[in-house]
Amino acid sequence: MAKMAESENTNKINMIGVGTTIEGNINSNENIRFDGILIGNLVTKGKVFVGQSGKVNGEIRCKNCEVEGLVEGRIVIEELLSLRSMSKIYGEIKTSKLAIEPGAILTGKCDMGGKKEPIGESSGEHKKGEK
Repeated sequence: MAKMAESENTNKINMIGVGTTIEGNINSNENIRFDGILIGNLVTKGKVFVGQSGKVNGEIRCKNCEVEGLVEGRIVIEELLSLRSMSKIYGEIKTSKLAIEPGAILTGKCDMGGKKEPIGESSGEHKKGEK
């Protein structure tokens, strides 16, 4: 019984749906699926999934990230960043591993070998609403 409850806790997903706009910062310890619009920063110790209709204007910091939508700003990933064929990234990427499908758009700077940054600390370089 204890193992079942433990596995349920590790698979929690916070969902921000289509038609939802958030202005401000989001902090979480769980996975997040984002299909709405975020003007601000998103920080989680889990995985972030930006769906096709998802738009983030700010900074994303997490363990793993998969993008199908639009991100304008800075992305700091501890492990793997996956850019799907319909994704559009405008800004700076810092990650250990990067997977890019044909058709994905990436305009900006990419750092894959530098010093690791902690997930929980935002650099403050990209403020709410900044491109």
